Amino acid sequence: MCRSVYSLAAVLLHWLTAALILAAAGIGLYMVDLDFSPAKLRTYSWHKWVGITILLLTALRLAWRQLAPPPPPLALPRWQARLAASVHLALYVLLFAIPVSGWLMSSALGVSVVYLGMVPLPDLVGKDEALGEQLEQLHWILNRALLVLVILHAAAALKHHFVDRDAALVRMLPFLHPRT
Repeated sequence: MCRSVYSLAAVLLHWLTAALILAAAGIGLYMVDLDFSPAKLRTYSWHKWVGITILLLTALRLAWRQLAPPPPPLALPRWQARLAASVHLALYVLLFAIPVSGWLMSSALGVSVVYLGMVPLPDLVGKDEALGEQLEQLHWILNRALLVLVILHAAAALKHHFVDRDAALVRMLPFLHPRT
């Protein structure tokens, strides 16, 4: 049976990932200006936990897409379909690359990642302060790229809903009604 909306699992994974991206960004912006203290270390841990959770959810989302493929694409002009596919691919790449770059950075700075305070994750590289600083810059750049793509993604969804009046946004928010 061909569905016109995403499955409930896909919708929940999408919006949970979106909420966690906002949480990670908020925590990340907050933590950088904290003075060194137990509170700062705790906040860094929370940021890492959210990042690793995003990594895991992204892997789960891709696995789910294999089990329950998304609805067929909307009929769009070729350039819009290509742009949408490119943005989606870039979003998935960043949802892997950003947590991995943070994990690599922590490893290089000699600060182990212990997921949820219970599961020690292996260091991905040896301690190397210079590499850690480079990875910090990479993490920053990748996060800015994600911000740009998330804004573009959200703007496109709103344009489809309010200007084009098609079902693009309704497919991810089935409780909405198509605008006619």
